[in-house]
Amino acid sequence: MKLRPVAVPVHKHLIIRAEVQLPPLDPEFVIEWLRDTVVSIGMKVLSGPHAAYVDVPGNEGVTGVVIIETSHLALHVWDHQDPPLLQLDVYTCGDFNPQIIFDKLKEFHPTKIEHKYLDREHSPKEISLGDAHE
Repeated sequence: MKLRPVAVPVHKHLIIRAEVQLPPLDPEFVIEWLRDTVVSIGMKVLSGPHAAYVDVPGNEGVTGVVIIETSHLALHVWDHQDPPLLQLDVYTCGDFNPQIIFDKLKEFHPTKIEHKYLDREHSPKEISLGDAHE
């Protein structure tokens, strides 16, 4: 019997706030974007992706989530804001290259991107993107 290798969790959390020119509006597009993003960072989908458009005044926009084997990705868009706002949350216990996420966001034509990259192994602490694979 072949044993499956045991993964050692890395508990990294990438939080992104982006002002964009081309916000995604279609839930089906967001579902495909999330699925492709998960594959791009070398992860495996466990459930979803799921997405829906929220039409509550003042909170209009699409929200999507996907559960991955090692945690989740969540995308929230407020397309009626000026400029439109996109928030992305990537939490994983698996190793990934955060630059892939920033590259994927380029298709929304960001004009401003802010982020925090956290190591949540013991006590949340901010780390540099250069520490992404440690």
